Amino acid sequence: MEFRIPAWVNQYRVSANSLLSEYDPLTLLLAPLFSLLLARILQSIFLVFHERGLKATVISFFMSAIKLVPGVKKYIDSEKQKIVDKLQGSSNRDGWRTELPKSGLGDKVLVQMKDEKQKDVSWQGKCSGTVYIGGNENEGHFSLINEACCMFAHTNPLHLSVFPSVVRFEAEVVAMTAAILGSKEKASGGQICGNMTSGGTESILLAVKSSRDYMKAKKGITKPEMIIPVSAHSAYDKAAQYFKIKLWRVPVDKEFRADVKAIKRHINKNTVMIVGSAPGFPHGIIDPIEKLGDLATSYQICLHVDLCLGGFVLPFACKLGYPVPPFDFTVQGVTSISVDVHKYGLAPKGTSVVLYRNREIRKNQFVAVTEWTGGLYVSPTIAGSRPGGLIAGAWAAMISLGSEGYLENTKEIMEASKRIQKGIHDIPELFVVGRPDMSIIAFGSDVVDIFEVNDVLSSKGWHLNALQRPNSVHICVTLQHVPVVQIFLKDLRDSVQTQVKENPGPVNGGFAPIYGAAGKIPDRVMVQDLLVEYIDRSC
Repeated sequence: MEFRIPAWVNQYRVSANSLLSEYDPLTLLLAPLFSLLLARILQSIFLVFHERGLKATVISFFMSAIKLVPGVKKYIDSEKQKIVDKLQGSSNRDGWRTELPKSGLGDKVLVQMKDEKQKDVSWQGKCSGTVYIGGNENEGHFSLINEACCMFAHTNPLHLSVFPSVVRFEAEVVAMTAAILGSKEKASGGQICGNMTSGGTESILLAVKSSRDYMKAKKGITKPEMIIPVSAHSAYDKAAQYFKIKLWRVPVDKEFRADVKAIKRHINKNTVMIVGSAPGFPHGIIDPIEKLGDLATSYQICLHVDLCLGGFVLPFACKLGYPVPPFDFTVQGVTSISVDVHKYGLAPKGTSVVLYRNREIRKNQFVAVTEWTGGLYVSPTIAGSRPGGLIAGAWAAMISLGSEGYLENTKEIMEASKRIQKGIHDIPELFVVGRPDMSIIAFGSDVVDIFEVNDVLSSKGWHLNALQRPNSVHICVTLQHVPVVQIFLKDLRDSVQTQVKENPGPVNGGFAPIYGAAGKIPDRVMVQDLLVEYIDRSC
């Protein structure tokens, strides 16, 4: 049987050959590549819209375009410089050394150091957070940890066999902290372990790095992403940049807690970890750690809990009967925790702990090098050499206070916090942001400019933290504040009334204009540039 090609096929073939003959072969080759490039561009635009949102993307595009207008960029840079100059304030580097003196000063250097110390701000009882130890810096607990630090100032735990003393101190600080936050009997999945670090930021960085690598080994994730609430610490942004992790910041709920549903919507096959805080730095509010734990367990991803502020308060507040929701390793799904010993643990500055549910996760924190000509090398944290004196100081702080000491401190701090919170409620022009769970109270106003109020407080010697979204100020209550609660509340009332009655405008050298301007600048890249310029000139 003879098979004949239908006439319409022949007609199509002739038409196709005619069409192809009209184009250059190179064009035909480049057409698919151009289509691929166009698809990539459209995909990138879609991702930008998805990450930033329509409003932010349009604003960014508009600001980029307007800067191309002759003279506009120069004007913007000039105005930006004015703001940086205001941020710099009265900073003056005249007379600062730029090279070694020809002849050393010997022990006379201490005289010069004492002179410089006199220039520091009088922080006793006047700063939000900052110094957590009560009393005078020349007596009591201060003297104890200073002596401990001096005794081991020459030590370095990198050399395990040379300084077994600080190696033991570190192991015991980690073990005691782990016991506070969920012992082996309370937490399933292995023995809780960890290391000491230089501070909360390093603890968070290590937890993120370990989670990323653990998820890569466990699930093969090579394009890692993590999801955090907007209230989570900025250390996660730093970790995302350092470790090439895509970061999703999602809104909090109406009570300023992590929105579990919003976090769930962002989880995908590349998600390595989610984050909760207990409490969050801005408002002192504890995220729903149990619900986040359920989410992490369901999707088999990591959950890090930031306990940098709450680690040495919340466990003892629970024992005192305060209504504290679950927050530690007793919650299923929590894989790592960061705790600052140099805050409410009353240890010397530069001491924190990062903890893991088991050793399988922690092993991803370490760096081991086998091919260096200097020999085999392994390091547990970001730093190689570490100050053993600080480790000894942390150990001394914890051992000297004991559980009873931390219980007593927590009682005083929580009671002072409640008095301050009530005092703020009694000032009609102010409102407390959310419902604080611990010793951080954020407050704002719909009547006066809260940043102007903060500047007036600064002129009275107080140093509080300015916040945004919503515009507010917070005080992190420490033992330093226990004896000055009424003084603070009086100064706060007077500062509010100053703005209500007199409305004098910005206080010279204040930060209200800076925060006000930052809040009104729609281009957040420009605000970011301001911050980078400021720190560049300050270092």
